[in-house]
Amino acid sequence: METGFRGAIFDVDGVLVDSPHEPAWRRSFQELMEGEWSDIRDQTTYSPEKFTPQVYQEVMSGKPRMEGARALIDYFGVPDPERRTEEYAERKQRMVVELIEAGEFEAYPDALRFVLAVKNAGIPTAAASSSKNAGLFLRQIRLDTFAEDEGLDYGFVTEGLSLLGFFDADISGRDFARGKPHPEIFLTGAKELGVPPESCFVVEDAVSGIQAAKAGDMAALGIARADDEDLLAGADADLVVTSLDDVDVDGLSEGRLTKREPARKDG
Repeated sequence: METGFRGAIFDVDGVLVDSPHEPAWRRSFQELMEGEWSDIRDQTTYSPEKFTPQVYQEVMSGKPRMEGARALIDYFGVPDPERRTEEYAERKQRMVVELIEAGEFEAYPDALRFVLAVKNAGIPTAAASSSKNAGLFLRQIRLDTFAEDEGLDYGFVTEGLSLLGFFDADISGRDFARGKPHPEIFLTGAKELGVPPESCFVVEDAVSGIQAAKAGDMAALGIARADDEDLLAGADADLVVTSLDDVDVDGLSEGRLTKREPARKDG
């Protein structure tokens, strides 16, 4: 890249926010299997301990609601998948809204520090999540109080600024013809930022998101929060970190996704 990055596109769940999506998917599936679907449980490969975080990451994470529900139903071999996919998705949605409204989520501090540093570097930002619930999280996260608590002084952080109001573009929760790993959502984000795709980088925690970024000719920054560095690297992420604090923000202005050098110890 001859010039630096001109756009940064962020997934929300698992990147910016430790959301209750995964527990909502897990609890709602278990409720169905122990309740309304108990008569077909023996026809499936499901047991509670088999719905692991790794299964969630590999099978469901990053996909739109209906696609994620169908993927898990197929994974466990649930009969009558067409009807049960809709039932599962609806139950999960009710549960996740209840958890969000109860405040059972939190923003990742490293992610908030990173988005602020990216904006300070003059790079426009966009939120691009498949989830229709992303706005519920973003409007509740206050960047002004976070910056004050962290001792960060950015002129663009005004009183009452939420994460929802922070982004230059927000295309989360829109209905796209094709979900990740198709790049449509990220290509739309780049278009709304007014930036060529090849001048953008995408921050993702899911394999399908990394694949979507690469399919859209964008750089991909993988954040491995679920002990899944190898999975993200295997999807051809340009850089994988376990904390966004490890990214060299200065390198972004040169079009590089690299880790920052560790601080030298005196003596």
